[in-house]
Amino acid sequence: MKPDIPRPALDRTFSVAPMMDWTTRDYRVFARTLTRRALLYTEMVTTGAILYGRPRERFLGFDAAEHPLALQLGGSDAGELAECAAIAEEWGYDEVNLNVGCPSDRVQNNLIGACLMGHPDKVADAVRAMADAVTIPVTVKCRIGIDDQDEDQDLSTFIDKVADAGCEIFTVHARKAWLQGLSPKENRDVPPLNYPRVHRLKASRPELHIGINGGIKTLDECRAQLERVDSVMVGREAYQNPWMLAAVDEALYGEAGPAASRHAAARALRPYIVRRLEEGAKLNHLTRHLLGLFQGCPGGRKFRRHLSENAHRDGAGLSVLDDALGLVAEHSLTPDDEALVS
Repeated sequence: MKPDIPRPALDRTFSVAPMMDWTTRDYRVFARTLTRRALLYTEMVTTGAILYGRPRERFLGFDAAEHPLALQLGGSDAGELAECAAIAEEWGYDEVNLNVGCPSDRVQNNLIGACLMGHPDKVADAVRAMADAVTIPVTVKCRIGIDDQDEDQDLSTFIDKVADAGCEIFTVHARKAWLQGLSPKENRDVPPLNYPRVHRLKASRPELHIGINGGIKTLDECRAQLERVDSVMVGREAYQNPWMLAAVDEALYGEAGPAASRHAAARALRPYIVRRLEEGAKLNHLTRHLLGLFQGCPGGRKFRRHLSENAHRDGAGLSVLDDALGLVAEHSLTPDDEALVS
């Protein structure tokens, strides 16, 4: 059912990328203890899961604290994508995003993800149908190309066709995806980054919102990119070093963030953990998202080790997290902390 909650204004300046098995609802609630302003994305959810999977809550459920929140869809059938976009709006999502960037063999076989860059007309048809079905924004996340495509001409053709179908917002992972010869993991690192191509795209289509993604690790890098593009999306760094999110609100939005310290962020998550444990969740499924919270801090390894060795045990509860926190000295957000995320 549609959550009866107000939606904050959607600002895409900074977002956390959709990542399979990582940007779960539990991670997203944790992220909200660190930043109020970052736009969060779900993991990719396929149209089949939404239309035929039950209970639907398993695929679409989220906590009210997660707003602003976008649902990323995987699919290629225009009718199914339009139906799922309408369902996403009904459930209360702030945006629906089409995945045109995932290089996995499994999704390729279902014409999902980066392989769709070879089918711009199909993507355009899907975007047109989705936009006709909803009032929330329909956006696209893509690569700069696939395999032997020309990074200039083929990307321009793709953007032009999809924009003509009604998409005004693109987030571009500044790497090609090699669908033949590289694994999904290799596709995140091996193809070279080409930020200038995304910058040229923005310069050539100033009326479009062009965001950039890929290899960005610090807020200084984000600020530099924002001089050339409209928004920045950070992926693995925001997950593996979540404390970087604690400086996003002030550095990029000029507002105080919610976390006074790393300990305070963890404590703010305690009521949510209690609720999820009561619902039957395992503690390690929740605390795995906190393992990088004390990265670079004295005691950070002890914190990670304690959670890794104890959170999976039968009956593990909040005392495991509290004991892990006790292994790391507490201090407030300081200029030195700012340096860690800049």
